Formats: sequence, structure tokens, C-alpha cells
Amino acid sequence: MADPALHPETPTHHQTQPLKQIAIDYTPEACTHCPDANTITLTYDHRGGARWRTTTRFLYGTFSSLIQCPRGNTSGLNFNIYLSSLEGDKSQDEIDFEFLGKDRTIVQTNYYTGGTGNKEEFHDLGFDCSDGFHLYVIKWGQDLIEWLVDGKLVRVERKKGEAFPHKPMYLYASVWDASYIEEGRWTGKYIGCDAPYVCLYKDIHVPVGSAVEG
Repeated sequence: MADPALHPETPTHHQTQPLKQIAIDYTPEACTHCPDANTITLTYDHRGGARWRTTTRFLYGTFSSLIQCPRGNTSGLNFNIYLSSLEGDKSQDEIDFEFLGKDRTIVQTNYYTGGTGNKEEFHDLGFDCSDGFHLYVIKWGQDLIEWLVDGKLVRVERKKGEAFPHKPMYLYASVWDASYIEEGRWTGKYIGCDAPYVCLYKDIHVPVGSAVEG
């Protein structure tokens, strides 16, 4: 956790603290959470996948997690960490890191404003995201979004007069079969020969002072 006394220049919403509490949206038996160790495990198998989220929304701030993505033939699967004002809402604001199971050496970033996205970019990681833990960070401000991987800035978006994410958002993560999207061109077709697939999250941090009730 960032100590404001040590870093007085850091805005409150960019000071972070360990995530202590989550909600599980579906398949709770496929998600394990250990608050003391600050670890979360998501499993995809015959039960389908699972999704966790924070219990509060946040208005701006820095969000981070060490992630080790599933191993094996992950074709068809999507694993991720992202912000969304409400999953499933057609007018949602959203900021994404998404891993595509057909190629674990890339990550897709994207953001939505009022339900409109189409701002995808793909980034070469320089490693297989299943080979150990790597740090993924989203820094979201009123006029600026930054995506970082292992401390390296991979994308910057600045508000330039157009609409920009401004709704309070939950931090989400899930593992799911996305084979049906674009007839499998996005993530590949699900094969499942190496199930169960396990995605590990640890050292998850959320903003200190930007939680919003409701």
C-alpha cells in the first residue's frame, strides 16, 4: 500500500491498498479467494468458468494484479482483468486487459464509453502469459488511461474532446469460453484437452480513496 506520508505528491485515487473482499458473479465453486494471502484462483472446466469482482465501484484510480494465465491448449478461452461500470449493461464504461487463448504471447487492450468500444489494440508481450506471474496495471484518470505490463507502458489514451470513461467502475476478472465470437476468429475454437484451466491472481491492489457506494 502506498503511504501518503512517503508519497505526498501521489493523488489519493492513485494510492492503493490490497483487495480484501470480492463478490463472485457465477460458479462460486470455481473461484477461491484467500484475503490474507491476497490471492484469487479461477478455474475453467466442465462447469464452465467463473467471474469475480470488487464489492464497490471506484471513480478513477490505479488497479493492479500479478497474473499467471492458464497453461496448456487454451484455444477458445478468454481470461482477463478489467474495469466495468456494470457487466452486461449495454451502456457500460469499460477498460480492459484481455488474453486470447489462441495466442498467449499477446494481450488485447480496449475501452468503452457508453457501450461503444471498437478501440482494440494488440500488444506483443514478449513472453507467454502462462509462464509465471506478470504485473498488469490500469491507471485511470479523468482525462487519461494508461496500461502497463511489468512496469512498461504499453498504451496511453488521452481525452481529446470525445466521450471518455467517467462512470464509477468495478474491477472484474473472469475465465470463459469465447469460441462463439467471430466464429472463433477472436480467441480460437475451444478444444479443452488440457482442462481444468486455472488462472491465478495475486497481490491485487485497488485505489484507497475513490470507492463509490451504490
